[in-house]
Amino acid sequence: MAFEVDALDSRLTGGGLRAGALHEVAPRTCSLADDAAATLFLAGIAAREARHAGGPVLWVSSRNDLYAPGLAQAGLLSADVIHARPCDDNALLAVVEDAVRDGTPSAVVCEAGKISMVVSRRLQLVAADADLPVLLLRRHRRRDQDPLAEPSAAWTRWRLASAPSVRLDVSGVGRARWAVEVARQRGGEAFSLIVEGSDETGRLAVPAALGRRAAEAAGTARTAAA
Repeated sequence: MAFEVDALDSRLTGGGLRAGALHEVAPRTCSLADDAAATLFLAGIAAREARHAGGPVLWVSSRNDLYAPGLAQAGLLSADVIHARPCDDNALLAVVEDAVRDGTPSAVVCEAGKISMVVSRRLQLVAADADLPVLLLRRHRRRDQDPLAEPSAAWTRWRLASAPSVRLDVSGVGRARWAVEVARQRGGEAFSLIVEGSDETGRLAVPAALGRRAAEAAGTARTAAA
């Protein structure tokens, strides 16, 4: 699953995200801005895969805070989303595994606070068997605890944070910018860069003002998760 952004795809093993795999994304901090960046990053990935595969996106979460207009701004329309609300993380795992084996969704997005190594390995295995992406949003359980500090079998692990948007010539808010960090990827190195957030088609972009210097300015990632 290519982002069609060379600064990202050229640094990812295989030129993009592996389709049949588990990918984890966590906000860098517990702030609402970083949480929104991580959520919309996943929404953009899921939206592009839904258009490519022609199936719905299953969004599994025990919370009831999905905001349809916000997801639509990242390209994921409410008509393309099936929202499942399991009672806890154990039920969440069962829902995800059943949906992936059924093969109806084009992608599965699930939200969880704590996932053990055993659970992440099961999710990776079912995703690989079905050749279907499972996108896991790891929320902060405590302010001082990094969700990606826990070991995982995920193919890639990402941290997302909001970044200052470009100044406009008129009053208003510019396109969102995110600090994107690949904390770990199989067969590749960690890195980070600044991108413009997902548009209405789910696509990211390198800020025009930064151009080739966007990835260089961010440099390689300073931390790596197990």
